[in-house]
Amino acid sequence: MNALMEIWLGQPVWLWLAFIGIVLALLVFDLGVLHKDDHEIGVAESLKLSAFYITAGLAFGGWVWWYLGATSGMQYFTGFLIEKSLSLDNVFVISLIFTYFAVPRIYQHRVLFWGILGVIVLRAIMIGLGATLVAQYYWTLYIFGVFLILTGVKMLFAGDSPTDLASNPALRFLRRHMRVTPELHAQRFFVQAPAADGSGRLVWWATPLFLALCMVELVDLVFAVDSVPAIFAITTDPFIVYTSNIFAILGLRALYFALAAVIHRFHYLKYALALVLVFIGSKIFLGDFVFDGKVPAPLSLAVTFGLLAAGVLYSLWKTRRD
Repeated sequence: MNALMEIWLGQPVWLWLAFIGIVLALLVFDLGVLHKDDHEIGVAESLKLSAFYITAGLAFGGWVWWYLGATSGMQYFTGFLIEKSLSLDNVFVISLIFTYFAVPRIYQHRVLFWGILGVIVLRAIMIGLGATLVAQYYWTLYIFGVFLILTGVKMLFAGDSPTDLASNPALRFLRRHMRVTPELHAQRFFVQAPAADGSGRLVWWATPLFLALCMVELVDLVFAVDSVPAIFAITTDPFIVYTSNIFAILGLRALYFALAAVIHRFHYLKYALALVLVFIGSKIFLGDFVFDGKVPAPLSLAVTFGLLAAGVLYSLWKTRRD
């Protein structure tokens, strides 16, 4: 019992174990009950599954509020909101990946599901490293702040540049160093087939579905470079940072099948996201030099929600005829 009460990364071990248990239970329920048979996910099912994950994330946030206090609860919800919003561009790129590899909708959930497992591991590593850096060298928060401000300014003035997957260095590296079949083999990531040298021996080949999974993981890693520092600018508690990240991503992946069809309706949201990044980056300096401590959590949540809500409403209004 004493071991469970020991502090690990800022919180008792049992809190981390409880969170991991909840996430694993959700994933087992998703794969083992809801999607034990491959089928094409429609918009209605996507919305229901997303509502289920969002409810779970909000309920967990409510428990954080009750157990760890109002400040931690507001930090969780702010991080949850920012991560979910920043991941909208992620949906667009994932849609391009599925189109490039000609992955049928019936197999897309399989890629997204196994991609979640990679996200859980990759985000844990990045957040663990970030927490260690901030704990040892507080000034790294200022670097995060400057990075977020510059990223936000760049988003404000950058145009829409097309994504060319064929020339992606990571994809070219995988094709050079792996045997890849020219066509899909149903839902399989690897298949055994005769070697290309004509010897007749059976060797393992990766399928385009596995390359799609690798690219989805790479996309998440790239987007995490923005989202992880943004949440560290809100709170340095690794528990709040990690749990809000994972619950936001779980819900967004579930919403993918509904959102991919209407992502163009949120074109102007990126400008609101840019302003959010500038605000979050500035918040580090405001907290230390203006507010004599941290910017109040209610103010941070209110500004973040207000900017994102304005971006969503303006986007829907401007694209109402699309």
